[in-house]
Amino acid sequence: MLTCYLIAIILYPSNMKTALLVCDHVLPQFQKDHGTYPEMFNNLFLEIDLVSHFVCDGDFPNVEDYDAYVISGSKLSVYDDIPWIKELIEFTKSAHQSEKKILGVCFGHQMIAEALGGKVEKSDAGFLIGVHEFEILVQESWMVPYKSPFNMLMLCQDQVLKLPSNSRILAKSGSCPIAIFEVGDKVLGIQGHPEFTKEYNKAVFESRLGKIGQDKIDQAIASFANEPDSRLLQRHLTAFLSRD
Repeated sequence: MLTCYLIAIILYPSNMKTALLVCDHVLPQFQKDHGTYPEMFNNLFLEIDLVSHFVCDGDFPNVEDYDAYVISGSKLSVYDDIPWIKELIEFTKSAHQSEKKILGVCFGHQMIAEALGGKVEKSDAGFLIGVHEFEILVQESWMVPYKSPFNMLMLCQDQVLKLPSNSRILAKSGSCPIAIFEVGDKVLGIQGHPEFTKEYNKAVFESRLGKIGQDKIDQAIASFANEPDSRLLQRHLTAFLSRD
């Protein structure tokens, strides 16, 4: 059965300055076919003029320079003893205290939790890769059109195990109990990768065969029979950033 959605156009505020805090580099061998992380996020957020800052290289803006921040993924962990990660923790705290909009994706999702008083560790579930199904627990007004369950591309080993205060879980799965969470009404974390394509997801996890193992990789490839709801998530995340 073909399901069609009537989706209203989201007009992102033209005066809302939004920065992408880039926390990693796409490996050189993948850039020709899959692009850079700024290109992936620009392809996802077509309505938003994202200004990229490679915080992983020490390029931090002033907190007051932007109205909203999107924090990207990374192969590193938020608890790693690396200077720029420690600086990003403090930056995230300051942005939250300044009531900026913050959206964290994968590592960014974990960064929000760690910076605001939660806890991130390696999950007992191990690596989550490929397409996974999630259940919405709380239907927010910006989740239009609404769909539960929904599918999302995953590429992680760490997970948020403890939430910051004033938080609530919006979506979960059996292997990822905190898949999407919100802190107040201005901060949102999402563990998956709506900015990825299945092809890039596959290229990265196949390059980590020694760490992940063939069985999980075979399961992830089989999961590609299911389409990720990346465009749906793009609508939701843009609406979240756009709301007053």
